[in-house]
Amino acid sequence: MPKILVIAEKPSVARDYARVLKASTKGEGFLYNDRYVVSWAIGHLVELCEPDSYDERYKKWNRADLPIMPETMKLRVIRGSGPQFKVLKGLMKDPEISSIICGTDSGREGELIFRYIYQMTGCKKPFQRLWVSSMTTEAITEGFQKLKDGSEYDSLYQSAKCRSEADWLVGMNASRAFSLHYNALLSIGRVQTPTLAMIVNRQKEIDAFVPENYWEVEIQTVKEEEQEPVFPAKWFREELSNEEGEQEKTRRNTRISTEAEAKEIASRAGKGKKAEVVSVETAHKKQLPPLLYDLTELQREGNRRYGYSASRVLNLAQELYEKHKLITYPRTDSRYLSDDMKETVRNTLHALNIPQYHKYLMGIPELKFTGRIIDNSKITDHHAIIPTAKKPDLDKLPEDARRIYDLIAMRLITVFYPAYEYDSTTVVLKVDQDTFLARGRHVTEPGFMALPANQSSSKKNEDAELPALQKGDITDILKSKVLSRKTTPPAPFTEATLLGAMEFAGKYIEDETLREQMKKMSLGTPATRASTIERLLRVGYIVRKGKTLIPTDKGKALIDVLPKEIVSPEMTAKWERALDRIYQGTMAPQAFMGSIRRYTTFLVDAADKAPGAGNAFADSRPRKKASSGKNFTRKKQ
Repeated sequence: MPKILVIAEKPSVARDYARVLKASTKGEGFLYNDRYVVSWAIGHLVELCEPDSYDERYKKWNRADLPIMPETMKLRVIRGSGPQFKVLKGLMKDPEISSIICGTDSGREGELIFRYIYQMTGCKKPFQRLWVSSMTTEAITEGFQKLKDGSEYDSLYQSAKCRSEADWLVGMNASRAFSLHYNALLSIGRVQTPTLAMIVNRQKEIDAFVPENYWEVEIQTVKEEEQEPVFPAKWFREELSNEEGEQEKTRRNTRISTEAEAKEIASRAGKGKKAEVVSVETAHKKQLPPLLYDLTELQREGNRRYGYSASRVLNLAQELYEKHKLITYPRTDSRYLSDDMKETVRNTLHALNIPQYHKYLMGIPELKFTGRIIDNSKITDHHAIIPTAKKPDLDKLPEDARRIYDLIAMRLITVFYPAYEYDSTTVVLKVDQDTFLARGRHVTEPGFMALPANQSSSKKNEDAELPALQKGDITDILKSKVLSRKTTPPAPFTEATLLGAMEFAGKYIEDETLREQMKKMSLGTPATRASTIERLLRVGYIVRKGKTLIPTDKGKALIDVLPKEIVSPEMTAKWERALDRIYQGTMAPQAFMGSIRRYTTFLVDAADKAPGAGNAFADSRPRKKASSGKNFTRKKQ
């Protein structure tokens, strides 16, 4: 009887497929029954060949050989993956296997893993695509009932293939060209280099920052003939602000340039003086609940709350997805759910009705699916990350995994809570010729801010509860004081803020017109940003200092000598947009790869003109047995 071969991305996922398909008999590298054979890759089994596979002379790094741009890119089995590749090749060639199901991760890289294996084995058998968003039995069963023809994902494969080949051409050629120029092992990449540039440029801003002293004057005042509440007000002056890109407007500036002036103001508005209320403005404001998590926002929150690296959060999320079956597919860039998931969400909330979440679920006034939760137009390959309908046993989860699960569970509960609403009051008081500003906030609806998870992640409310004030009221000043302040430099990047910068890298493009056009462009994908950061750490371009990421001298020097075309996020952001267009079928892969080849030639030529770098790369000099295994044809410096 003909059999169907199912290929998973990892052994653990293969076991889940086999369990659902009841393929329990063990073979060498696979599981099977009378209908299905379930086997697996181990992540990537196949990769693009090294340059020397095209010509032996490329084993030595020589400027005369650059750029290396094969007409057709060849594949090879990754070292150490041979045994499992041999198993898959044997199964795919087996006459008993009539067709194949691609069950690798549902995304660009998962598609590439399968297609490279399919191509490397020379397989011609028809295949279908399994696309699942969680590893529960129900989701896997539904996925096998809704298989699609593999050809429907050809454009996804072309996008992945172009990404892989572009990274090879740019990274390999640029790294060789600049390494040869500086006689040092240097790593340059399409995503990692502009990411490094953002960290370096931020550090330059911090290093160049010169703090300035300024002062403020604050009074403590209370409504006349009353004892409470005492509220603060700060001296201010009105001035015109005409910042770049903004219309001229009036702003209230509390800064005083000299201590002497501040002391004089404080003495004029000291204890025993009266302040008259000259205006009271109250505006009702509303803050909506946050959106559901995509991977980037989950990584940022994990870093902010617990100091976890982006890589750590991704690994924990994968564990919750694959091993515990408690969350949906984590490598997503969407923060919305599809219209057909309403019943799934109801079942999930029912599963969350355990002691840890019961009181928070009871606080949901009604299960209202707003446009901030359901939006089919804002879903790409996968929907937002939410818990599955499997009832969690939190006591059995390791602490780190439990924390990440709790973030995801509480976020799903949060989105059904009402908005946080408050009255924001601004009061202007006058003491002789001086004016003072008091702000207050009166909460009218705590909404989602009533949940502890949102209180800890929100900004502390520094606005006092003001008394009922009207124009013409008189207040007693109890005391005045001078506050000494300093301007502060920009904050160094943490992984949380860097992930945000990578997601919205278009903001870092220098050209104002282009910046506006590309403000939503990103560096990398949610699935690759963590590995980019880890790569920068591994090659010694940045270091961790507490929660912050600091560039090393080596990292700074590299950015200083590279051409702006690879340092700016502009080119990479354009590529990400092009890759998406290839996926959507609106751009030909050949057009994209043609631009990549031209860009690669430009980078190689730019290396010849690169300026000197002193001893910045001294610790990266190639040795007889360099860890990278590269051989240089050195040039005289």
